[in-house]
Amino acid sequence: MNARRLQASNQRLNFSIYMYAPYGYGGGMLFSSNYLILVGIPLLIALWAQFRVSGAFKKWGAVRASSNITGAEAAREILEAANIRDVQVLEINDYLGDHYDPTQKRLCLSSNVYNTPSVAALGIAAHETGHAIQHAKAYAPLKARMAIVPITGIASRILPFAILGGLFFHITGLITIGIYCYLALLVFQLITLPVEFDASRRAKIILGQMGIIQPGTEAVGVNKVLNAAAWTYVAAFIATLGNLLWLLSVRDRR
Repeated sequence: MNARRLQASNQRLNFSIYMYAPYGYGGGMLFSSNYLILVGIPLLIALWAQFRVSGAFKKWGAVRASSNITGAEAAREILEAANIRDVQVLEINDYLGDHYDPTQKRLCLSSNVYNTPSVAALGIAAHETGHAIQHAKAYAPLKARMAIVPITGIASRILPFAILGGLFFHITGLITIGIYCYLALLVFQLITLPVEFDASRRAKIILGQMGIIQPGTEAVGVNKVLNAAAWTYVAAFIATLGNLLWLLSVRDRR
C-alpha cells in the first residue's frame, strides 16, 4: 500500500469511527464534550481541508499556464533536469489520486494532471516529482516513511475491528490494541508532514527556476494549490491525534 492510498484509507477510517463510535459504551457518546472536541472538530477541519483543495484545483485547473506544457511533460522535464532517468511517468484514472510510488519508481498522475497544461496540473506534477527527487537524494524523512508504511498498513487493517469491537462489546483490551494502532498511524502522519512540505517547497522553486510557471498570477496559483493540499496532511494528523486522545479517555473511564 503506497503512502497516498494509506492516507486516504486512514481518513475513511476516522470518518467511520466518527459515525459509529457514539453507539458504543451505552450510547450517548456523540454528545460528550470529549467526543465533540477530539473527534468532531478534527473531522470538520478535515472536511474543510478537502473542500479547500478541491476548490483550489478546480479554480487553477481552469487557468492555462503560459508555458503550455502538460503535467506529464513538466514531470519528465524536471526528472531529466535532476538526472533521474529510472522513474516512469504514468497516467492513472483517479481524480486527485496523484502520487509517487518509491517501491516501483513510478510517478502516477491523474488524467486531469497528466494531460492538462494548467497551473494546478503543473503544481501537482512538480510536487509529486519532488518526491522522486527526495527518493533519489535519500531524503531521511521519506526513508523513514517508507520504512513505517508496512507497519502502518497492518495497523490500519486491524484498527476497525479493534475499535468497533471494543466499543460495541465493551472489551477494554481491544480498545488498547486500537490505541497502539492509532499511535502507529500518528507517527506515520507526523513523518508525512515534512515529506509533503519539502516536496511542495522543491516544486515551487523548480517550477520558477525552469520557467515552467511565470512569476505573478501563475506562481500565486501554484502556491494556492500546494498550500491547500498541505492542509489535508495537517488535518489528517490532527484527526488521528484527536482519535487517539479520545480512545485514551474512553479506556480511562472503564
